[in-house]
Amino acid sequence: MTPTVALPTSSPAPAEVGRSDGSPPDHTMGADAAHQIAGTLKALADPLRLRMLSLITTTPTGEACVCDLATVAEVSMPTVSHHLKVLKDVGVLTSERRGTWVYYRVNPALRGAVTTLLDQLAPAVLEVGARQRSVGGLTNSDPVLDRIAAELADAFPAAGPDVVRAIVRESYTALARTSRVGAHLVVNAERFARQRLTDLTRPATGAPQVLFVCVANAGRSQMAAALLRHHAGEAVVVRSAGSTPAADVHAGVLPILADLGAEPEVFPKPLTDDAVRAADVVITMGCGDSCPVLPGKRYEDWIVGDPALASPDGVRAIRDEIDRRVRDLLHDLLPDLPLTHA
Repeated sequence: MTPTVALPTSSPAPAEVGRSDGSPPDHTMGADAAHQIAGTLKALADPLRLRMLSLITTTPTGEACVCDLATVAEVSMPTVSHHLKVLKDVGVLTSERRGTWVYYRVNPALRGAVTTLLDQLAPAVLEVGARQRSVGGLTNSDPVLDRIAAELADAFPAAGPDVVRAIVRESYTALARTSRVGAHLVVNAERFARQRLTDLTRPATGAPQVLFVCVANAGRSQMAAALLRHHAGEAVVVRSAGSTPAADVHAGVLPILADLGAEPEVFPKPLTDDAVRAADVVITMGCGDSCPVLPGKRYEDWIVGDPALASPDGVRAIRDEIDRRVRDLLHDLLPDLPLTHA
């Protein structure tokens, strides 16, 4: 005899936002997972521990000993050890004893998450806390953008009017997503479009072109670009960009840029494929894998601290570290070029 199978009389109901008994829906985070994650976040929620974590991740070797970490703040060695133990107990750090010292590094399984915390979440939190974002812009930008496109089409005939028009509008839209000051938006969009068109139509031969890329294009990459221009003048074409550009350059970086003679209207710019294609050397500074890798380019990754999270003395120390790397790069690219701007 063939067994009888009971069939449902109706289709299952779609998932509800909540259950009738008031319990949470199935797609919410599980209680055990939430408890474990909250414990890790609680361990991270201490200013000194965050600063220690920042120091560890920005050392050339990716590790630091207690003696190094004690320099972060005026605290005793036992206090430093206590904070490190907290981070180790939740699995954020691992340790290894060598002789009389214990060295700490980020757990490899959490390295990507820690990088996201320090390079993306932390600057974003500071941006939000600084002031409320106001995009601004023109009520009707079409006539102004058309005028800019016509002028740039005359300046870059090799690109063609359609390409120029598209780049002008793309540049305006990209900057409008992050710009706080509507009065500068059109001017900056024109500068950005002009730079992109220069890169697009750049001849195959000429001065080497270097592109500095960081997350926000508001600190490290801006300082690196300004330092290279300061030392090399027009012997090197310099660009900078951000994988997730901020609204403004970090306030603590502006005095350094001014001392280096950077243009006062410097502003964060998004990373574009044409900037990478035009570059001979691409220097990444904490932007992860967001920078496209193209054949025939020289790539370097500079691990330096983020000035957005640093004290004034820390910003100057970061500047000095970047300056050393820039000098080495310039000597490698143009060994016969005297550093007349040093």
